[in-house]
Parts: sequence; C-alpha cells; structure tokens
Amino acid sequence: MKVLHIYPKSDELIQRHVALLAEGMRQSADVRFTDSNAAFRTIFQEQQPDIVHCHGCWHYSLARAAQTARRRGARVVLTLHGQLEPWVTSEKPIQDKFGKTLLWQKAYIEQAYAVITLGKLERSNLLEMGWNRRVEEIHNAVTTNTITTAEMCSKTFAVYQKVIDSNTLEALDERNLEALSTIIKAGITGDKRWCSSLDALQYPQNLDWRRLLVYAEHEHIRNYVDYGISILGLSTPAIDTDRIGAYFPDNYIKPQSLKDVIGDYEGNETDYLLRMIRQLQKQPLLLHMIELTRELMRDTVNDELLAEALDNKKLTNFTRSLIQVLSEQTGLDEGYMPLPPADNRLTGRIRKQLANHLKI
Repeated sequence: MKVLHIYPKSDELIQRHVALLAEGMRQSADVRFTDSNAAFRTIFQEQQPDIVHCHGCWHYSLARAAQTARRRGARVVLTLHGQLEPWVTSEKPIQDKFGKTLLWQKAYIEQAYAVITLGKLERSNLLEMGWNRRVEEIHNAVTTNTITTAEMCSKTFAVYQKVIDSNTLEALDERNLEALSTIIKAGITGDKRWCSSLDALQYPQNLDWRRLLVYAEHEHIRNYVDYGISILGLSTPAIDTDRIGAYFPDNYIKPQSLKDVIGDYEGNETDYLLRMIRQLQKQPLLLHMIELTRELMRDTVNDELLAEALDNKKLTNFTRSLIQVLSEQTGLDEGYMPLPPADNRLTGRIRKQLANHLKI
C-alpha cells in the first residue's frame, strides 16, 4: 500500500501526528509526507499512491491536492483535526466561514472516501452537518493517552484498507474484467465449454482475486462466481469477503434476487421475462442481469412471443441495448437473444449505471 500525506505548513501538532503515522506504518506501507503542494505533485508522480491523506480543512491547497489525487486515481482520506468544531469556526472571519465553506470546503469533505475525527464530539458534529456519512473516530496519540501510537496507526491503516476494498470494480483492469465475465458465464451454464475464450484465465495466479471477489460480494453474485471458479477448476486464495469492510454510496442497498423483488414465476414465461426486464429498466444490477440470462437460456422461452410483448410494452429499444450489455457482462449467446443487440447511447447509459453502482 502506498500512502501520501499532505498537511498545512507551520502546524506542529499535525506535523507530529503525521510523523507518528509514517513511522508506525513503515513496515506495512510506503508512506511519504509533505507540507508543500509543489512537492506533493512531484512525490505523487513518483510514488503513484493508493491513498492521499489530507490533514485539515481551512487551506485551499489541501482541496487542490485532493482534487489532483482523485483525478489521477488515488483515493482521499481526510483528518479534520477539529478544525470544523463550532468553537473553531465561530472564530473565523465571516468571509472565511461563508466564502470558503460554500465554494470548496463542503465538496472537499463530501468527496472524501472517509473522514477521520479525533473524538466523539467532533464525529457527532460532523455527522450532524451531513457532509459525509463515512466517518471514523480515531484518537490522536499526540494529544491524548487514551490511545497508543501503535493503536492509532493500526486503526488508521484499517481505514486505508477499507477504502481500498471499496468499489473494487474501479481498480480491475481489462484482463480481470474479462476473467470475471468468463467465470460468470461458467457459473450460469455449469459447463466451461460454453465459455468462448479462457485466455484471461491462462495465468490465474496473476489475477487480482481479492478485488474480484470483494466486488462479487458487494454485487451479491459470490455464489455464481464461486460456482464458476469450481466449474473452471481454478485454484484461488481463500478470502472471506463477508468479513471485509468497505464504504458504500449513501443510497446503496445490497442487491436482492429478482424473485424477491418482482415475485415468483407464475407459469407464464413471457410475463415473467417482461417483469424482469422492467425491473432492470428501473435499476440495472449485475445480479439481475445474471438471473435474466439464466431465464433467457431456458427451453421454455418463446422468442417470437417475447419480442411481440416487448414491442407492445414499448420495451424493444431498451431490451436491445440491455442484450448488448448482457453479451458483454454475462456472455449471453446470440441463439438466446430474443432481439438483435444494439450498441448506442442507451447501451452506454446502462454500462455507466453498472459501473457507478458502488461508486462513492
């Protein structure tokens, strides 16, 4: 793990706090730190950090650093060091309180993956402001004896790991995504002969299994992925993804099976498929796409009746775009497509909704 701290100049307490974190994590992470934006850019280019940890919230240079970090693929953690406590903000000049807050400070805090507060009251005050719900409380070993340096470093490192284990789809490269699609196809069909290519699985030891399996857990498709791994005879590390912490968007709800959302199959295959497609139109989820693919592959599906019903319900255009995404994500074969796929603006929107489901 690579971590880059940036903090305001001439703040001795924050400097000591950062120095303790850097020293305490030197065995488990590559930790750098600076109080200069110019040095920050140079170190960032050299180190390519996973985490940028910003300290404080009243210096615009920190917001610029956070913006640079996000743009270049790093994830931002903030420690506010009590700088938004009411007794602190009440002493700020009126132009600072309203100008800085309204223009950039709120966005700076909202867009952080996690915000660390140094005590219960600070945590409570921040949550009351409603700017970020991903708040952790870790006492500062520089100013209190309620926590040891080792405990402070351990808890802070745990926050970093939790950040890295969030929205892991964003960090999966093309090869891992292709491998995931192949595994899903094997999990749907129960037979690796249905997989058009096994190239991405040629060197399974090189795949990012932790991120891949964490993503499967968060999309509630771990059972399909585990079955696909078994069908393909892959040797993977034992990772209990249910115990791995992560951060989620405020509106995230772990996906439920389509049957739990739209009800059970009632004997009419066409009607059941229409209900599935309508639900995917409301919210495209990978779990529901897998379940739709399984349903489309049943021998009981009448493609002509389904195509006619889709046309009557004005779902043809959406379904054609959806089928294109199914071919990419779940490996739906041409012989099971009730309509020809379409790759257009609507298709792109479905892809984007899938990609953004876990995005902070």
